[in-house]
Amino acid sequence: MRAGRPRTLASLTFALALVAGSAGIASAEAPAPPETGAAKSDNITHLASAPMSGPLADGINTDIAFAGKLAYVGNYAGFAIYDIGDPAHPRLVSQVSCPGSQNDISVSNGLLFLSTDSSRSDNSCQSVAQSATIKESWEGIKIFDVKDPANPRYVAAVETHCGSHTHTLIPGKSKREIYIYNSSYNPNAAYPDCQPPNDLIDIIKVPVRHPEDAAVVASPVLFPDGGFPGSPTGRATSGCHDITAFPARDIAAAACMGDGILLDISKPERPKVLDRVQDAANFSFWHGATFNGDGTKVVFMDELGGGGGAECSAEVGPNKGATAVFDLDHKKFVFRSYFKIPRHQAAEENCVSHNGSLIPVRGRDIMVQAWYQGGFSVWDFTDSAQPREIGYFDRPPIQPADFGGYWSVYYYNGAIYGTESVKAFDVFRIDDPRTDPANRVRWKELNVQTQPASK
Repeated sequence: MRAGRPRTLASLTFALALVAGSAGIASAEAPAPPETGAAKSDNITHLASAPMSGPLADGINTDIAFAGKLAYVGNYAGFAIYDIGDPAHPRLVSQVSCPGSQNDISVSNGLLFLSTDSSRSDNSCQSVAQSATIKESWEGIKIFDVKDPANPRYVAAVETHCGSHTHTLIPGKSKREIYIYNSSYNPNAAYPDCQPPNDLIDIIKVPVRHPEDAAVVASPVLFPDGGFPGSPTGRATSGCHDITAFPARDIAAAACMGDGILLDISKPERPKVLDRVQDAANFSFWHGATFNGDGTKVVFMDELGGGGGAECSAEVGPNKGATAVFDLDHKKFVFRSYFKIPRHQAAEENCVSHNGSLIPVRGRDIMVQAWYQGGFSVWDFTDSAQPREIGYFDRPPIQPADFGGYWSVYYYNGAIYGTESVKAFDVFRIDDPRTDPANRVRWKELNVQTQPASK
């Protein structure tokens, strides 16, 4: 997994399995019937459910990106593109079979970026699992041309240190290039291309007109002191899990296992650490971040149990596996509170703070957030010290007990979209005077980890 310039197009095997949008359209066109046994607030309506199908049916749905009237859904087995011009009737446009966990996804300028964080035999979509102890094994970023969403075309691949668990797009100042901040972790002395301490991120520069020339241009060290050393309940820092950029203020919040950090990204190839925070008492794994609309607050998620644990119980309590709210005072973190869903889940339901996005309401700080089998929550943190839930949707436990629930739940152009990780791509509507003003906001593109200003 040598980080650097990608192999030439001539030596890459870019064949991929493309499944036309006819698969599963009938089931996706009709709104789903009411969920049997689902608990929800009166302001949430379940509009539709597009079941996983074709080559992705046995995978795991992960992240979502948006452009125009299209939603791009990552899956451990590849990705799918849906037409969401009518949110109540999502239509499958195409699916690409391209295995490689976890296939975190983003889109910009007709390009789609896909993270591969499992050691593979090569960089093709026909690769098979291969041990990371083998020098020739591959992990990193794959790049597709999706200008024709019915016919995605694989155009480039860039190898990175320790693979690519997640990635974040940083727009270049000239708009002629896109930077990708690549996050990865779990180094091992037995892995030739993922050596400890892995206290860095890889930065890839992608020329928009020539994505085949994408390459790693920097690998800055963010933790020269090694980062959080670990605790009985918290993971030691050995890389970052996810980074959310707020380009309007040239800042980014990075969730890095045992550390939360604030970055100056005014020079995208040379990010600078502005502040850093740890929480050995309550945080186990700093997983992700979301800013408020003007970039004066940031919330960090704690993925206690790694997403597979039943962490929404009375025994775990309200401050662990939760979301922490920080004000930013002169670009310094000031802790204010924790938020966690108030409904205790069953002992077999995996549930913990996970991916969400801001609902763009001027003068208020409101977000929607996934909690796996805890469903999703809409909560208001306008008062940083006293966040409160204003809406929710919660399915009954999966039977027989198994992993599942919402991986990512995001607001985009008047609707709420969620990846039910082992079932479907779901669509919801919220009707509430506190969130209704967001219906007037229309984005041309949304990658939640490249957060637009909304105030």
